[in-house]
Amino acid sequence: MQTFAVSEEKNRWLRHEMEALGIGEADIEEKFVRSSGKGGQKVNKTSSCVYLLHKPTGLEVKCMKDRSQSINRFLARRELLEKIKKLRGLPTADDLEREKIRKQKQKKRRRQRSETLEHFSSGRTGSKTEE
Repeated sequence: MQTFAVSEEKNRWLRHEMEALGIGEADIEEKFVRSSGKGGQKVNKTSSCVYLLHKPTGLEVKCMKDRSQSINRFLARRELLEKIKKLRGLPTADDLEREKIRKQKQKKRRRQRSETLEHFSSGRTGSKTEE
């Protein structure tokens, strides 16, 4: 598998994820088409939009988020992996992020509840006592 115009760490991550899901480059059909939208003359002249088709599942991804073809190739593969994970019932990056936020909120609620209980049980209610 070739490398893309992203960090070596991201390239290694992509290779690892594809191997873990059993996806090879031979399973992916890749086409480059003209992009649309922002970017002006650069977008009109180059085929920077990447279209991927995963042959075994028939899943399609079209990525034109960046003006660079190489970065779009990486982003399209990442998007394709997420779709395949979702299809197989595996947790996606979005699912993991949602779960992380849910746990953080739960922990914050617990902490606030325990602080409130401590506050009232210690007799410090905030009201002034008259002398």
